[in-house]
Amino acid sequence: MPADDNGAAVPTGRAARLLRFGGIASGIAGGVAAGGLRALASGRRPDLAQLLLTPANTLRLTDGLSHLRGAALKLGQMLSMDTGLVLPDEVTAILGRMRDDARHMPPKQLQTVLNAEWGPGWYGRFARFDVRPFAAASIGQVHRAVTRDGQDLAIKVQYPGVRASIDSDVDNVATLLRLPGLLPRGMDLSPLLAEAKRQLHAEADYLAEVLHLARFGDLLAGSDMFALPTLHEALCTPQVLAMTFMDSAPLDSLVDAPQTVRDRVAAALIDLVLRELFVFGAMQTDPNLANYRHDPKTNRIVLLDFGAVQPITPELAADFRALARVALDGGTAKTRDAMLRIGYFGPDTAPHHQDLIQSMFTAAMAPLRQETPFDFGRSDLLERLRDMGLVLGNDRELAHVPPAATLFLHRKIGGMYLMAAKLRARVALRPMIEAYCSDPLSPR
Repeated sequence: MPADDNGAAVPTGRAARLLRFGGIASGIAGGVAAGGLRALASGRRPDLAQLLLTPANTLRLTDGLSHLRGAALKLGQMLSMDTGLVLPDEVTAILGRMRDDARHMPPKQLQTVLNAEWGPGWYGRFARFDVRPFAAASIGQVHRAVTRDGQDLAIKVQYPGVRASIDSDVDNVATLLRLPGLLPRGMDLSPLLAEAKRQLHAEADYLAEVLHLARFGDLLAGSDMFALPTLHEALCTPQVLAMTFMDSAPLDSLVDAPQTVRDRVAAALIDLVLRELFVFGAMQTDPNLANYRHDPKTNRIVLLDFGAVQPITPELAADFRALARVALDGGTAKTRDAMLRIGYFGPDTAPHHQDLIQSMFTAAMAPLRQETPFDFGRSDLLERLRDMGLVLGNDRELAHVPPAATLFLHRKIGGMYLMAAKLRARVALRPMIEAYCSDPLSPR
């Protein structure tokens, strides 16, 4: 297999990964100490939060986690999206750098993984196998291959050691996040981190993804809007997922398409989120735009990556249906009751914090209440919500963390908003919401 100087081997053993975390932590500690001495020398009192969040320390953390990949990088990507978890702006910036920062493993390590999964001599099963991946993410990388009988495939290969290191990686990232000055006092991330571990274990189970892909294929069978790859089950293992290669273009390729095309695509993806929440009982919660592509030949949206599929309980769907109803027409008291039931804040959350959170929610729901199509491209809603979020994120007394299921659902919703904004779409949202909130048995 040819050499590739751009790859970086994934640390596989627990000791190797712990050593890498230790190196990140010691590098940050050294930077803090040096910065503190400089502050003292200039007659200033060192500020620990500012010392921790210097550009140099940010680079140490993001580069270190990107090299580790696996749960370490995935957790950072999860928390960096618009989840509804309010973090200080500097922490959000650190996590945001991880979204598109993944390195692929070198060919020798790839060959070791595939030898273990398919057996030595596996290369002979293909007419072509591209050693350099065309995509690399936090848990695995994707290669294009053609079988001897001419089937064009996408082969997703999981990084070695990812599944075994999930719990320790999450714990180690949590330790870094709990450094003094990074998070508000009293903020308990334990429930969120426990849910992250559960989701990461599920996402690293490629045989489970096989089932998710088959299920969504059935749910969307015959759709004139969506296309999904089909499985090549003979090559699927717990660490390798093989499926048809979907010849398609990035969703970004539509940014200059006619307005009607952009509106149609955005409306279809927003409607899919509503169907997942209120009809399917399952949601693909990773909103990375790379998971959504466009087939210019059929004008269908290609859906990829069903590792992050989470169940939506009837109770959660009912709570969000009730929240959507009051968001459309209810008053302040009803809205607050619905938000309390879902867990946006708790009974012991300070009243002024409840007011701030509810004001953010009210602003976010404005596009749903208007009768005319909402212009995502011209709206400054994201900027206004960000400014409101900064006020909360910098309040060191706000420690409430919403339920994990709600946060990951918000991650998907936030991602779809960013998608529609990028496409500068205009979508009438109110009729869509009303269709799913008027009757629990809304049609597909």
